[in-house]
Amino acid sequence: MERLRQDIVGWIGREIIPHEPAVRAWLKRNAPASIEAEDILQEAYCRLSDLETVEQISNPRAYFFSVARNLLLNAIRHARVIRISSITDLELDTLDDGQPSPERVVAGRRELERVRVLLASLPERCRRIIEMRKVEGLSQREIAERLNVTENVVENNVSRGLRFLSKAVSEDPLATSRTPGKDHDRTKNRQSHP
Repeated sequence: MERLRQDIVGWIGREIIPHEPAVRAWLKRNAPASIEAEDILQEAYCRLSDLETVEQISNPRAYFFSVARNLLLNAIRHARVIRISSITDLELDTLDDGQPSPERVVAGRRELERVRVLLASLPERCRRIIEMRKVEGLSQREIAERLNVTENVVENNVSRGLRFLSKAVSEDPLATSRTPGKDHDRTKNRQSHP
């Protein structure tokens, strides 16, 4: 086991590290300001060092770029997704006695009801997937298995649904009376034909 680990470390030194400047430059050109290229590089090295074997990697440079690209895409997705719990967990300011003011309680209840109405306005499968992912805490794989859909379908529904909820919550309070936009209507139509 130790010998295999040494082989992988040696492989990283020979085949990966020489390409670090090119990957770093690519990350700096393509990563949004909110994502540090160094963080992506560090995570890429962690992923590479966790490999059990490198025999299947015929082009280490391309593999390194691919790992960095996938990590960057995941970081971008994660930065864009707003957790449903952050929308519904209303952090109410408290008075000295530790209790929220009556005004904050009323405002919090209104906001929570607004989120519930918005959530209910989503297409059925999209709403159910968001509830399973963000409320029940299930993984994409578990949801996909339970609903007999692909993980891609789960990811796309979560992304679209949360994007709609985030936009609607940030709009005026009358937004709860609106139905989701055309994107959600198309989603609804697509969902009825898996």
